[in-house]
Amino acid sequence: MMEKAAVFDEHRPLLFAIAYRMLGSAMEAEDMLQEAFLRWQGAIEEDIRAPKAYLTAIITRLCIDQLRSARVKRETYIGPWLPEPLPAGPAHSWEGDPDRLSALNESLSMAFLVILETLSPLERAVFLLREVFDYDYGTIAKVIGKSETNCRQIASRARRRVSERRPRFEIQAEESEAVVARFMETVLTGDVDGLMAVLDPDVTWWSDGGGMTGVARKPIQGAEKVMRFVFGLLRLAPDNVTTVPMVLNGGPGMVIYVAGRPYSAVAFQVVGGRIVAARAVVNPEKLVAIPPLSEGPAPS
Repeated sequence: MMEKAAVFDEHRPLLFAIAYRMLGSAMEAEDMLQEAFLRWQGAIEEDIRAPKAYLTAIITRLCIDQLRSARVKRETYIGPWLPEPLPAGPAHSWEGDPDRLSALNESLSMAFLVILETLSPLERAVFLLREVFDYDYGTIAKVIGKSETNCRQIASRARRRVSERRPRFEIQAEESEAVVARFMETVLTGDVDGLMAVLDPDVTWWSDGGGMTGVARKPIQGAEKVMRFVFGLLRLAPDNVTTVPMVLNGGPGMVIYVAGRPYSAVAFQVVGGRIVAARAVVNPEKLVAIPPLSEGPAPS
């Protein structure tokens, strides 16, 4: 039993990476890992030829079933639905070429996870396994119980749909962090002109509050409207608020703390030196992965 547990722990980072990208939720991903571990413990040794492929099949099938039921809940979700933010970057590393690492990082971003929501659970699974985790079609076919031809068709369809929505620009990490730092400075100092200078004219601000009062239930678009919204929030903020820059889902972000507890996590998207999108998660059920202020960011 200990040997099987050690094998599972070896592949756990990969399994979490797949589950989180499938579900957009760290809590649900951890639940799937617990179920996968129970099934792994009960697996017959003779049926396990390749542990990595076997575990991938378990976690992927669990996530497909979970996502199918979750989609019903998301259709009735109050306001915009956003993924659960993860502090820092991916908690794992794999050897591979820079393009593979780039795909892993991009697939963790809030913007990309929102795009994946447009895919069916099966399309999402095939796309992630092929385009992000580099599984061959033979393995994918065994994982989802389809023929290789069907998997290729599903992947092609999913790739096309993602490509239509994927931003066509390259993210510059250092530039993005500087812009977000400038955003925070202008907001805290009340510099209206400075804030307008870092906001793209067509910037959009999404707020995921899960039905909480005082949270915008529709996207706010346009620099002036976003500026007024942000300063409006600042006027309503209590005295014990602390704002901390933090890497969220591998990209620039900030966390707003109230009395040392995370109140909101905002992931930013920066293009050409300006913020083009901000996705703020306020729903407390989605902030469990954000550490209290005294603990600091989670290690990457």
